[in-house]
Amino acid sequence: MIYKAVCIPGDGIGPEITAATLSILRAADAPVEFEEHPAGVGALEKGLAVLPDSTLEAITRYKLALKGPCSTPVGGGFTSVNVGLRKRLNLFAALRPVRSLKGVKTRFEDVDLIVIRENTEGLYSGLEHEVVPGVVASLKVATEAACGRIALWAFRFATHRKRRKITVFHKANIMKLSDGVFRKNAQQVHRENYPNIDLDDMIIDAGCMRLVQDPSRFDILLMENLYGDVVSDLCAGMVGGLGVTPGANYGDHGAVFEAVHGSAPDIAGQGLANPLALLMSAEMMLHYLADQHEDKRADQCADRIRAAYEGALENGEKTRDLGGELSTEQFAQAVMARL
Repeated sequence: MIYKAVCIPGDGIGPEITAATLSILRAADAPVEFEEHPAGVGALEKGLAVLPDSTLEAITRYKLALKGPCSTPVGGGFTSVNVGLRKRLNLFAALRPVRSLKGVKTRFEDVDLIVIRENTEGLYSGLEHEVVPGVVASLKVATEAACGRIALWAFRFATHRKRRKITVFHKANIMKLSDGVFRKNAQQVHRENYPNIDLDDMIIDAGCMRLVQDPSRFDILLMENLYGDVVSDLCAGMVGGLGVTPGANYGDHGAVFEAVHGSAPDIAGQGLANPLALLMSAEMMLHYLADQHEDKRADQCADRIRAAYEGALENGEKTRDLGGELSTEQFAQAVMARL
C-alpha cells in the first residue's frame, strides 16, 4: 500500500531541504506519495491566502502532511502558518524528541528527552487587545477539556513508547488557576489511569536550571503551549540545535510532521541548509504510519533512514552548521549512499 500525504515545501530554505528529504525517501522506497501544496510566503506569491483552504482541505483528506519551515513576520504582517495549522486542524499535541547524535559534539552526552506541548491554548490563543493607549492585555486560556486531553495523550504515548516518567513544568505558584488546572489534570489522569508511570511536577524556572545541570534526570516533559515552545528549543540546544531535532503535531484525525527551525532566508538558494531536521521528522512520519496501519514496511524504512544518516554523521559527513563541509545535496547523497 502507498499512503498519500501533503507536502508543504515552505519558505526560504524550505524548498531545498524538502527536495533533499524527498530524494532520500524515494531512495529508501518509502511507501508514501506526496501531493505538494503551498503555505506561507510561497502561497502569497501565488495570490493565495497565507494558509490556503485548498491546503487545509488536502491535509484533512489525507490526514497526513510533511511541512518545511514557513516564515512568520515579527511584530506585524500575517499570522503564523504553524499556529493556524494547529488551530484549524485541531492538532492539539506537539511532540519534540531530543536526543544526542554520534558525530554531533555538544557540551552534553546521552541526552534522550521528549517534550510534549499542548498546542491550542495558553498565551498562543492570540487574544490580545489594547486596554488604553500604552497598555496591552494578552489573555492566557486554559480549559479542563484541553488540559485533560493533552495529559491523557502524554500518558498514552509514554505507555506506547515504554517511557518511565513524565515531569510537568508549570508556574502554578503564580498562575494558580491557569497553570493550576494544567497541573491538576495531569495528576488526575495519572492517579486514575496510569499509576504505573512516574509523575513529577516542577516550577518551570527551577526545572530549566535542573535541565541544564543534568538532563538525564528527565524523560518526558509535559507543559502548556508557550512553555513547551521555549523549553523544546532549550533542549534542542543540548544536542546541536534546531537543525538536528524533529517535530510533529498530532490530532485525533491526523498529523503534520515539520522542521521546527526557521526559514533562514539569508542562506536560501546557496546549498548551505541542513535537511536533517526535516528528514528526522519524515522518519517520525513513517513510524506513525506503521503504528496507524500496522505496517512493518514503514517501520523498516524509517530504521534504514536513521541508520544511514547516523552513519554519515559518525563519518564526519555533515553540513556546515555542524562543522562539516557538505552542501544540502551532498549530505543527501551521503545518506542515500548508505541506504
